[in-house]
Amino acid sequence: MRIWGVAALAVMLSGCSGGIVPAYIDRGAPPPREAADDRPVNNNVPVRQPIQATPMAPVAVATPATPATTGVKAGVLAGPAINSLDISPTMASRALTAYRLSCTAMQKRTDLSGLTRGSDWAESCTAAANWPARDALSFFTTYFETVQVGDGKAHSTGYYEPEISGSRTRRPGYEVPVYAKPSDLVEIDLGQFSEALKGKRIRGRYEGRDFVPYYERSEIEAGALNGKVPVIAWAADPVEMFFLEVQGSGRLRLPEGGVMRIGFAGQNGRDYTGIGKLMRDRNLLAPGQASMQGIMKYLRDNPVEGRAIMNENKSYVFFRELTGAGPLGAMGLPVVAQASVAADPMFTPLGAPVFLSMDRAEANGLWVAQDVGGAIKGSNRFDTFWGAGDDARAIAGGMNTRGTAWLLLPVGTIARLNGTR
Repeated sequence: MRIWGVAALAVMLSGCSGGIVPAYIDRGAPPPREAADDRPVNNNVPVRQPIQATPMAPVAVATPATPATTGVKAGVLAGPAINSLDISPTMASRALTAYRLSCTAMQKRTDLSGLTRGSDWAESCTAAANWPARDALSFFTTYFETVQVGDGKAHSTGYYEPEISGSRTRRPGYEVPVYAKPSDLVEIDLGQFSEALKGKRIRGRYEGRDFVPYYERSEIEAGALNGKVPVIAWAADPVEMFFLEVQGSGRLRLPEGGVMRIGFAGQNGRDYTGIGKLMRDRNLLAPGQASMQGIMKYLRDNPVEGRAIMNENKSYVFFRELTGAGPLGAMGLPVVAQASVAADPMFTPLGAPVFLSMDRAEANGLWVAQDVGGAIKGSNRFDTFWGAGDDARAIAGGMNTRGTAWLLLPVGTIARLNGTR
């Protein structure tokens, strides 16, 4: 699950020299080290420069007067033959692995996009179980056809599993709380009350008999949850924790050695505000600095303004410890590095393969939609997952690419949707 948030309460300031950067960074000292291998957490990985590419063109369609709200309402067109697409054997194999993980769950889910039915995925899911990885591309050519949703014009960013310094207990240098999901956070499915609200949910809390919005980030920072909600860990750096919330999951490298993995447990229901766009609109970022790395530098260089900027995003994310495979996507299943993407389930069936042809070569190829995100909204909007480590951070931090997308849906889907089958 991918939602923007922040983790920086007023209580943390006692260990931060009055700023939003912890004291050990202010002093220029190295970050805490992992005792077993003495390896520091690298918080200064530069953004990877893109490899330019020329995307394939979508089929031109008329711009609708009113934006569509689902994939089926956006309309579908047949795309190119799968065997004509540039899909490497390695990427096809990774996509097959990812598809195996989610195809059983797809048959039990309601596809909010309206493009598919659960039973549509049964035949390919059965075949995927024993399909040889070395011949993965033929699996996709056998069971799928490409579909252009709406105008096909795609926008893709990137995310990764960050690793930051953290501790299971509060101690000097580790003052940023990582909250568990509050017990008074209530989620309501509005679709139970009106067919027009199907797929819509709200989150909030009760004040007496009134249902009200849950605390926004500035209220949480001011202490609204102090002593009321369990703290599962303490991070060393609020800026790094902010971006870990952006990713939705991550690893805390512990001072005594080892790693604690945490994943999305809930969100306060407040609207997400992307601070990158906000900062660009205010001309706070120099040309070429609108990457994750550039935003982080500004927040560190301008601690008072930086804290205020983060407060403008009212969204806040809660976590749980992960002890099994992960990180987990919105389907509750592990996402696969360089194979999984986040998408808007109102336009892309969760679990469906997606082919991206973008103006940045790293994003091109076959992916599987297994996650969602607060900023990932609309037709053909995707967020590519790059795994963990310095390379993943360098690529994901600067990924912002445009091009064309085609969904891979079960053979016969276009004919059924267009009423010819």
